[in-house]
Amino acid sequence: MYELIENLKQKQWLWSGVQTPEHSDYYPTGYDLLDQKLEGGFPKHGVVELQGTSSIGELRLLIPHLKSTSQERLSVFIQPPGYLCAEQLCNEGIDNNKVLLVYPRNEKEALWAAEQCLRSGACSNVLLWHSSLEVHQARRLQVASERGNAVHFLFKTENKHVFSLPVNLSMRLTPHPSGLEVAITKRKGGWPQGSFIIDMSSHWPSLTLQPKPPVVIPFPIRQQG
Repeated sequence: MYELIENLKQKQWLWSGVQTPEHSDYYPTGYDLLDQKLEGGFPKHGVVELQGTSSIGELRLLIPHLKSTSQERLSVFIQPPGYLCAEQLCNEGIDNNKVLLVYPRNEKEALWAAEQCLRSGACSNVLLWHSSLEVHQARRLQVASERGNAVHFLFKTENKHVFSLPVNLSMRLTPHPSGLEVAITKRKGGWPQGSFIIDMSSHWPSLTLQPKPPVVIPFPIRQQG
């Protein structure tokens, strides 16, 4: 049994929840609650899987991280579901000279581009939108990210696998009136976390719904006579 467990660990199919990395191994996410749930933040290299419908605010979840890690190296966006607004990125404090957009002809080329960017050492973040990923493909991206010391954010809308992919972190995202509802389904060196709300109203008030004030109906005051 011991040899079987060790073999699974070497293949990155099994991780021990008692091996908690140091806080220096993380990038702060820019959201205090998310940092608390992740016990530090995003890993400094490896694959972060984000599952959910596109265009629900998933990119806004990463904006603070991209802003703080894009000063020296590139942030690469590979086949995003739409065209990014350069003016918006600039308004968020992200240097457009450090942003690279890649629109491959097919998903095979998208995976090749992601792996090359991760390996290059020229990128701090590589964001890839991909409908599905095989275990061996995820493992190649994991190795490439470690070699290039980059974070790979994998956006997925479907999960067709019986077994979870060998990634550092997996989160499920669903829309919420005040931002995003997040559930941590897998975390290397830690345990999953139930769903919680990331409030984005202070960052983007125009893109969130403010709670309505409660309706107070005063009771009539009986007159003393």
